[in-house]
Amino acid sequence: MRSLASLLAVTAFSCSAAPEAALDTRPNILLIAVDDLRPELASFGASYIRSPSIDRLSSSGRVFRSHYVQAPTCGASRYTLLTGRYGGASNAALFQRAARINDDPGSAPPSMPAWFREHGYTAVSVGKVSHHPGGLGGTDWDDPLQPEMPNSWDRHLLAAGPWQHPRGWMHGLANGEIRVDAGDMDVFQAEEGPDTIYPDGVSIEDALRQLDELSSDSERPFFLAVGILRPHLPFGAPLKYLKSYADSQLPSIPHPTKPEGRTTWHASAEFMKYNRWNRDPNKDAEFALEVRKHYAACVTYADAQVGRLVEHLERTGAAENTIVILWGDHGWHLGEHAIWGKHTLFEESLRSPLVISHRGIQKPGAPTEAIVESLDVFPTLCELAGLPTPDFVHGVSLRPLLEDPDASGHPAISYGRSAQTIRTKTHRLILHDDGYAELYDHTTPEKETKNLATSNPSLVAELAERLRDRLDSLED
Repeated sequence: MRSLASLLAVTAFSCSAAPEAALDTRPNILLIAVDDLRPELASFGASYIRSPSIDRLSSSGRVFRSHYVQAPTCGASRYTLLTGRYGGASNAALFQRAARINDDPGSAPPSMPAWFREHGYTAVSVGKVSHHPGGLGGTDWDDPLQPEMPNSWDRHLLAAGPWQHPRGWMHGLANGEIRVDAGDMDVFQAEEGPDTIYPDGVSIEDALRQLDELSSDSERPFFLAVGILRPHLPFGAPLKYLKSYADSQLPSIPHPTKPEGRTTWHASAEFMKYNRWNRDPNKDAEFALEVRKHYAACVTYADAQVGRLVEHLERTGAAENTIVILWGDHGWHLGEHAIWGKHTLFEESLRSPLVISHRGIQKPGAPTEAIVESLDVFPTLCELAGLPTPDFVHGVSLRPLLEDPDASGHPAISYGRSAQTIRTKTHRLILHDDGYAELYDHTTPEKETKNLATSNPSLVAELAERLRDRLDSLED
């Protein structure tokens, strides 16, 4: 099987011949990216989570309950969303693309925001849209000479507030606390105060100002991407959000033990390096519950920022002609498989929320269980906006599912540094680079706790061939 590195080779690209819509009727795009968000929301079936804003958005759109990202880490996942293409598996994926472009400007097809810019849109990002909040490199992630996505945005903004710079904002706690040594920073926190004492509450103000400015331009539609940081570590949100979970009964953690045999399991290093008061959630059920409630508080805090965005969009008068997408960059283990974090090829890392809402949607509020990928967002938005769909993208349009929630989806491919996986409606195959296989049956209660690879070699071979055929086809 060819390596994913080969997928980074440049391919020729062209446009479909579909006519473009007139600029004055073309819809705006509001893309909301939420960090580390599990598909554990009321509109996705988790009744104990308070997510009224996302649920309201879901009621007017299509909820994709089987949406999978391409990689279980921020930078690589955002690469596929923002380019529509498979790419590297590390957080540096977009910066690696930028380096190629700097060496050879024609070495990579346009990104999604660049494509919309080329077709008459004003493209703006606010917050954490690419891996670095504000989209810049350098020591403190604020060097304008080091864009993470060259030629993509008219403006890429991050109001760091008291956190001084984007690097400080990225791992900030209340009132400007910046991470220096993670061991000295609490893994969770809930301070009394308004939303602005934590990073998202500050940056969202920039997003609202951009909505005002962009919606007042009658000449050009806008592509506005807003990245919400929480519930990324450390789990910090105003106390009022945690209080709402004081008496909540959370469901038990499914399959909470470390899996037997070889898997993509890891020791939760990102989580464990923070100050945990010498407590381990895998051994301390009370602490595990505290962690989960702080995560839930961060979800509700993030949901409040989504609400501010959508309500402000409505106040501008632009909502009727705006496509709104809510996307989670990957999932997050909360004790499943004895993992607290992402970075695995298990379901908990790869499945995330996707909601698409626009005025022409059929059966609004009806969810779909069809399997889809983050790669599909780029061609979907092109089709909905009346733009030509470039043939360099690796995904497919989700318009059939927006018209009929019972339409068919397609298998999802994801990858890490040394393994690849394909998820079908019934099974997941994880294929390691040395040929070792994990096969899980999602029609059984065991799901991803019992490796069936040795007992079903024919299915392993079939799914491996489908995975290989999919990757090979992208190089044709």
